[in-house]
Amino acid sequence: MWDPGFPVLEARPALLHGYHRRFCVYSYRYRGTPEQPGLVLGLDKGGACRGLAYRVAEAHLPEISAYLWDREMGSGVYHPLPRRLRTADGQVQALTFIVNRRHPQYAGLLNREQIAALVALGCGGRGRCRDYLLNTLAQLAALGVADRALASLDQMVERLEAGLAPMPALPPAPTDPTHF
Repeated sequence: MWDPGFPVLEARPALLHGYHRRFCVYSYRYRGTPEQPGLVLGLDKGGACRGLAYRVAEAHLPEISAYLWDREMGSGVYHPLPRRLRTADGQVQALTFIVNRRHPQYAGLLNREQIAALVALGCGGRGRCRDYLLNTLAQLAALGVADRALASLDQMVERLEAGLAPMPALPPAPTDPTHF
């Protein structure tokens, strides 16, 4: 939300039903490395997600599509699906990237302590996982959205980084670090 990576004509607050925002994708490139994976957010089943719907210029669709396909679909960890989003101006149809729960990079079975540890430890080509979390929280706050789960996760990460909580044991990450 805070760094779409492509030109936007309009960004509208939107609500997606049936999915929620969650740190559930192992990251080996953007927010981690093959030796120390991080995590990135994905849309996972259940609940609802408040965020932004982007409107882009039709003339830019080919380049934006290629960019998004490279960024989001390089490893197949997402299903690109059209979904209806609710905005203040009514419903809009949008392309969403829903996490593929069968993909080796799906980290949805980790507990909250393990997620916090991977966010605390993760750092990749686009920076630290913690910064990614903080930027997401700041963007949500700017939209007037309080995400209690992410705020709680940030408090856990802060405690880990300060040495106020023990680092939990982490399961071995999948060994197919082809993207992210």
